[in-house]
Amino acid sequence: MADDRQVIAVAGAGHLGRYVCEELLASPDFRPVVLTRSTTTDTTWFASKNIPTYPTDYTPASILSILNNTSATTLISFINLASNAYITIHAALLQACQESHRCKRLIPSEWIGNIDDYPLKPAFYGTTREPFRQMLRAQNSVRWTLVHPGWLADYFLPAAKTYMKPIPHEFPVDPNGWRVCVRGSGEEEQSWTCGRDVGRAVVALCRVKEEWEPVTYVAGEWSTFNAAVKVMEKFYDRPLPRTEKPWSEIQKVLEAHAGDEELAEEAELAQVEELMVMGYMSVPKEKTLRQRGKFFAGVGFRDLQHLLHDAQGVDFI
Repeated sequence: MADDRQVIAVAGAGHLGRYVCEELLASPDFRPVVLTRSTTTDTTWFASKNIPTYPTDYTPASILSILNNTSATTLISFINLASNAYITIHAALLQACQESHRCKRLIPSEWIGNIDDYPLKPAFYGTTREPFRQMLRAQNSVRWTLVHPGWLADYFLPAAKTYMKPIPHEFPVDPNGWRVCVRGSGEEEQSWTCGRDVGRAVVALCRVKEEWEPVTYVAGEWSTFNAAVKVMEKFYDRPLPRTEKPWSEIQKVLEAHAGDEELAEEAELAQVEELMVMGYMSVPKEKTLRQRGKFFAGVGFRDLQHLLHDAQGVDFI
C-alpha cells in the first residue's frame, strides 16, 4: 500500500527536534526523515523509532539530493550555532528548498523569545539570525516562519524526564542540583513552553494550508522566575537554595567583550542572561494568543504547575 503521508525533513534533531519527530510520527499525516552531519552521528535513537536518517555535509547539493529523494515537503532546522556557520548552513538549506521538486516550506533554527521587539537580541542572533532573515525576506519561492516558544519549560524538570539537556550554568533553576541562581530581580516577565507542546505546535503548523506568518509564537505560561521558584518549592515541598546575580555584574561582562570578533563562552552566557533581566524571552502575549486561536486550537499548552504534575505521573514527559 502506498504511503501518502507528507515527508517532513528535520535537520539537527538532537533535543527539541526529537519531540518534533515523535509528534510527526504520532500524526497520521506526516512522517519524519532526519538529516545528520556525518555517518559517525549516533543514530540509535532514530533507528529505535524507525526514523530514516541521511548523512549530509550541508552543502546545497547534498541537501537537495535528500529532499528530492525523500519527496520532502517541509524542512525544519534545529541547527543552533552562534557563529557565521549558521548563515552558511541555513543559506544552503534555503537554496536546496528553492531548487527542490517539492520542499517549499522552511522553518529555520530560531526557537527563542520576542524577536518582534528585540530582533537583534541576543547579540549573536543579530550577527547570525538577522542576516539569514534578510535572505528569507528577499525571496518568495519558499514559504517560511520563525518559531519562538520562549524558554523551554523542560529545564524545570529532572534530566531523566526530558530530551532537553540540562543547562544549569544558563537556566536559573537547576532541578537536578536543586538550586536557583536568579539573574536580576527575578520579577522580570518571562514565558516558557514545554518541549512536547512545541513539537505538537510544529506539527499543527505543518498542517496549515494558508500562508504562514513571518514569526510564530507559542507559550504555555507567562510568569517570573521568582513565581516559578515558589511553584517548584510548593510542588516538591522543599526550599530551593537561592543565589542572585545582579544586572551590574552581567553588564560588566557584556562591556568587556563588546568589541570581540569571536564570541567567548562567558560573553555568550552574559548575552543569554541579558535576555532574562530585560524580559526579552517573554513572547508578545496578544499576538501569541491570536496565533494560538488561528493555528493551534487543538494544542494544549501546559503551564509549569501542569507540567510538573504530568511529569510526576510518567517516566518521560
